[in-house]
Amino acid sequence: MPDRPVHEPAGPTGAADAVVPDELADLAAVTAADARAYLGVVAEVASGQLDETALSVLLLATSQALMAGARLGAVADVVPAQRFEPDAGIDPDVDPLRLGLANVMEGLDDYADVVDPLTNATLARGALSDDLASVAADLVHGLRHHERGNITEALWWWQFSYLSSWGLRATAALRVLQSLLAHLRLDVDAETAADAEFEALHQA
Repeated sequence: MPDRPVHEPAGPTGAADAVVPDELADLAAVTAADARAYLGVVAEVASGQLDETALSVLLLATSQALMAGARLGAVADVVPAQRFEPDAGIDPDVDPLRLGLANVMEGLDDYADVVDPLTNATLARGALSDDLASVAADLVHGLRHHERGNITEALWWWQFSYLSSWGLRATAALRVLQSLLAHLRLDVDAETAADAEFEALHQA
């Protein structure tokens, strides 16, 4: 799936797709719904409203976004209706979202990442807030095309960016979120575990 020139007007009005096969229209609608759900959850977490449930809802939202990406990765390459990417306007600034997430994840944000498990096993620094915000930026860009009626353009962007960027970042974020939840729930001292086991046995 090669890249192509971007932000060239489709015509005088940037007309939307004329005819889109039903299966592509349905895929785009489902992907758009998943993108909106992810963006809503990430924004709510970044605002600090969810407290102790933040990791759980982020795990669910990121998993759902990756399910959307998996559907896109499983279908044949989407061919855009136009030679150039139509201008969808200025994308929202995700830096406030990134900063809000970093604030919520303070002390948990940084992690060790592998550059590429197939070609480069060098360890590199990763940040959960960077990953989640990067996924949001890619999803919202495709969503803007979808909202303007450029269905194949939205699908092309979501598919291309899933394979090249946001799929990788979402996968890394999902692993970190799952690891965080596992440590929070399983890393208990022996005395606490023994007390919990004693109480469970005697309640039975």
